[in-house]
Amino acid sequence: MATVFETRLIGNIGKDATVRNMERGVIAINFPVAHNKNWRDKRTGESKTKTTWVNCTIWKKEGANLRILDFLKKGALVELVGTPFPKAYLQDDNSIKTEIRLNVSKTNILRPSKDQGSTSTEEFNLDDSENDLGTGGFDDFTLNEDDF
Repeated sequence: MATVFETRLIGNIGKDATVRNMERGVIAINFPVAHNKNWRDKRTGESKTKTTWVNCTIWKKEGANLRILDFLKKGALVELVGTPFPKAYLQDDNSIKTEIRLNVSKTNILRPSKDQGSTSTEEFNLDDSENDLGTGGFDDFTLNEDDF
């Protein structure tokens, strides 16, 4: 029986997306997304927020349409669907850092960044998956902490 392990994330992009050319004609589009959880402390009545950062990657074939880069700007509100995975690495001080990553399979721009003004995103919500690599078959591509 087939299984599905997929996550839906809605959050704001923390900085403009960057592009890396990988081996075998693969392009990685990387960008961090912030998810904020807001609540009121029951004891003090104080409003609190916890921000979780998720480093996201969209995989494309070399020569694919990269128009999405026009929309993946700091401050944009995005809805992403993809496969999450943890990534751990050793820091310079020998401590281990773990982060959450998301291999994105679907992207929806809910609100463009303020810098984009009234740019219409409606036309971008099309599924251009023929240019996407998705998440299958590229597990050997790993990104390091300096990828973002």
